[in-house]
Amino acid sequence: MVGGSVRDALLSRARGVEVDSKDIDIEVYGLTAAQVTAALPGHVMEVGQHFGIVSATVGGQVFDVSLPRQESETEAFARRDFTINAMGWDDRSGDVVDPFGGQRDLAAGQLRHTSTAFGDDPLRVLRAMQLSGRFGFELVPETAQLCRSLAPVFADLPKARIWGEFYKLASKGTYISKALETLHISGWEEHFPELAATRGVPQDPEWHPEGDVHTHLGLAGDQAARIARREQLDAHGTATLVLAAVTHDLGKALSTIIDAKDRISSNGHNVTGVEPARSFLHRIGAPGRYEDKILPLIREHMCHTPEGHHGTISDSAVRRLIRRLDHANGGPSLEDWARLVEADKEGRGAGARQGVNHLPTWLSKAEMLGKERMVGTTLLKGAALADADIPRGRLWQFVIEQSRDAQDDGLFSDEDGAAAWLHANRDTVVAEAVRRLDEFQARK
Repeated sequence: MVGGSVRDALLSRARGVEVDSKDIDIEVYGLTAAQVTAALPGHVMEVGQHFGIVSATVGGQVFDVSLPRQESETEAFARRDFTINAMGWDDRSGDVVDPFGGQRDLAAGQLRHTSTAFGDDPLRVLRAMQLSGRFGFELVPETAQLCRSLAPVFADLPKARIWGEFYKLASKGTYISKALETLHISGWEEHFPELAATRGVPQDPEWHPEGDVHTHLGLAGDQAARIARREQLDAHGTATLVLAAVTHDLGKALSTIIDAKDRISSNGHNVTGVEPARSFLHRIGAPGRYEDKILPLIREHMCHTPEGHHGTISDSAVRRLIRRLDHANGGPSLEDWARLVEADKEGRGAGARQGVNHLPTWLSKAEMLGKERMVGTTLLKGAALADADIPRGRLWQFVIEQSRDAQDDGLFSDEDGAAAWLHANRDTVVAEAVRRLDEFQARK
């Protein structure tokens, strides 16, 4: 047995916590592919004849069996990425085969390249990032220098492979801040300028004593991973929350100002951060469904503190937030939003100023309003607009906008009520729709 399964078994033993390893890789020396195929149990198939790889499925577990071209274990292991992945276990002798000191680096929490063959696959730099995020390991200086020398070939990597490493980080990682630091010292942060732009951007020390925005994003990512495991989210839900946490304040690089009295503010960063987050998600190759979930969370992550003298959260405010999140059309839920807000609040330094935690109120009201069958949907339908003799076209959009506001304010709760509301307020609603249409056309 070689590679990750050996690493994870040793980690499990050292930490006293099971480290799950789904991939079991085996290397065989001194036999032909035909001999190995004949000897293997279960369902056997050649999956990489050119590279000498045979797959055997036994009891639902897949075993990849390779026949290295190199004559010795040491030569074969030298082509692996990191010393912690260049170990094997001989089940007959019970010995760990460790020609490059992988056990030493595993105990020290270090990522060290095995040989100069590391550069054969530049994706290994991003693998260092995700391994840092999963296990809390640090890149040793000489490997960081090698990674920096590989930076120019990033453009040649397929997006699918880049996403594979970021997905492992976001879905499996618990040390997200470590991963971001590894990305920086490897020199590859430059390929993600939206993230790099947050390094050195100051924050109000009263609310963010942890330091700059980049530091906060890492700590928020750590908290998001913790929350995802507490809530037992699946891999997709975990990756969504972690990526939202890592990108939620990208807008501060655009919106942060320091006034004449050295006061730091980032007003509107939730809005200016949407496009940088979209660009970052494209760079890492994230499928579109992540954009659909994450961008609304970024846009709305600052609205948890209610406005007004009494600071109350109205039913209308909850309905409006649910609508803006657009969960009914594939957007995030209010629970997703609350988890990001929690990660944001918890991902700060010790002694940070704490405002009132309004999240329990938002969630309890949302649970109550969730019993409203049509919450988050649009109740005013085209038939009602036609019956009211409102000309079809762009004008309908601005009538429907007003109906949504009225619906969120609780003025009606079903389609009949929406039609009755339009009938009773037709002239006023149409006049406002015309005004909005004129403004829209003037901006074009």
